[in-house]
Parts: sequence; C-alpha cells; structure tokens
Amino acid sequence: MVSNDQHNETIDEALEEQTQQQEEVVQEDSRLEELAKLAEENQQRYLRAQADFDNFRRRTQKEKEDLAQYASMKLIGQLLPVVDNFERAVTAATANQDFDALAKGVDMIFRQLEQTLQQEGLKAMEAVGEPFNPEFHQAIMTVESEEHEEGIIVEEVQKGYILKDRVLRPAMVKVSG
Repeated sequence: MVSNDQHNETIDEALEEQTQQQEEVVQEDSRLEELAKLAEENQQRYLRAQADFDNFRRRTQKEKEDLAQYASMKLIGQLLPVVDNFERAVTAATANQDFDALAKGVDMIFRQLEQTLQQEGLKAMEAVGEPFNPEFHQAIMTVESEEHEEGIIVEEVQKGYILKDRVLRPAMVKVSG
C-alpha cells in the first residue's frame, strides 16, 4: 500500500508538473502573441511600402506626361522672337513694297533661327565629298562622276541634321557610281 506521505508526494509532483506545463503553455501563448504582433507590424509596413510605391509610380508617370507635354516649351519660347521678326518683316514689306529690305530681313531672321537651333544642339551635316554612310545619308541616285571615286557623295539634294549626337534627318544625296 501506498502511504499517505507517498501519495501526497505524488500529487505534489503531479501538481508541480501541471503547473510547469501551464507556465510553458503561457510562455508559448505569449510567444505566439509576440509573433502575431510582429507579423501584423510587418504586414502594415508592407502595405505602407506598397502604397508609397504606388504613389511614387503615379507621381513619376504624371511628371513624365508633363515633361512630354511641355518638353518643347523652352524651344518654342526661344523661337517666338524669330516669329515676331518674320511678322515685322512681312508687315514692313507689304506696307513699303520694299522687297530688297524684305530679302535682307528674311536673311537676318534665317540666321537668328539657325543660331537658336544651334544653341539647342542642332548641326547641319557636311555631306558633299564625304564617303556615303547609310547611317547619315539617304542615297536617292547614283551618278557617273570622273572627279569623284565610287561611293563618294557628289551632291546634296536635302541637308541632313544631327541633334546633339543623334541623326535627326539623314541627308538626301547623290552618290558617285
């Protein structure tokens, strides 16, 4: 038979074990709550980061659209004095019937326009006498030439232009054949 002391000892051990298990469960519950809280914080951070990114994407898209819409604004502003001078020249020529003055005025305006475009990085290509290059030239005709060897540009039909470092319009040329 089990003595009362032994029985009490077994009950005390069982109670102690049960108390220890309850403490472990409480600790695990506490750890689970901490992890759930951390997961919620991370979820909120993710949602804020996603919202920030969406706002950034919308803002940069709008800036890009505005830039495309108003990209030529500076150049147009620089060309307005040229337009004003054309208007003055036409008005003066019409009123005075002085076509020599009109020709001089148009020449001055052309130089003003050329200077404005050069300031923006536009350069006319020099084609005559150069070897034909399909990246810069568009051959519209081959001609026989005794003074130029084959593949050399002998005549420029339409000027070509380079804007900064890109071909804006290839030169239309006649090439010796």
